[in-house]
Amino acid sequence: MEKTMYLVPNINCMHCVHTIKTELSELEGVSSVDADKDSKQVVVTFNAPATDAKIKGLLKEINYPAA
Repeated sequence: MEKTMYLVPNINCMHCVHTIKTELSELEGVSSVDADKDSKQVVVTFNAPATDAKIKGLLKEINYPAA
């Protein structure tokens, strides 16, 4: 199990947090997602088949690219 933190500069509100948590949670292999609008951090715990590249790709696809 891997745990990775991403800095996502365009998290501005709780709707952003909800969208990120909902979308990433649907990615196969992701077991938990925690997002914080104040620190603009997203912490994802995952196993295969989820990968760092897939998580970053999905964040970019939903308009919340990791810095």
